[in-house]
This record gives sequence, C-alpha cells and structure tokens, in this order.
Amino acid sequence: MTAPLLEFHPQAIAEARHARRWYAERNPIVATAFVAAMDHAIESILAMPDRAPSHLHGTRRLTLHRFPFSVVYRVSAEKILIVAFAHDRREPGYWADR
Repeated sequence: MTAPLLEFHPQAIAEARHARRWYAERNPIVATAFVAAMDHAIESILAMPDRAPSHLHGTRRLTLHRFPFSVVYRVSAEKILIVAFAHDRREPGYWADR
C-alpha cells in the first residue's frame, strides 16, 4: 500500500511558520516542541486519515497536544490536503474558502 499524497495549502504553510516564529521569539525550546507536535500530527494523519473527527466544510480536525492549534485537512481518493494550521481561539471556519 502506498502512502497517500500529502499537499499543504500555501496559507497553511504561512500559518505554521508564523506560529513557529511567535513561539521562537518567546522560547526556542517551546518552538521546537511546537514543530514536533505538528510533525506528530501530520504523521498521525498520514497513518490514519479518517481517524480525526469530522469538522466544518467537509474537513477533519486533529488538535495538537500542548498547543492551541489544530491541523484542518480534507481527505479525497487522490490526496490529503492540509487546509490550515488553525489557532483554536480564532474564528472557526475562516479558512473555508481554501
């Protein structure tokens, strides 16, 4: 069985970079832990894409451990698209047009 194709929306990449920078400005160790949490979430999504609960607009959402962020993604037969690295306190669904 081949691994599903994984794609990132450009705005999702920008969100992840912005959040990592924010943490790095405050504490580089926490920034490293944030990146590790994102990596772990992506690995979990690749291993079992349908495991995370359904969310808004046909997406699924996996919450990061220790951080107020979720990985919002869509699963299709062809690929997994990471739509957003959404801050959990930001307006829900702001990424819906992606």
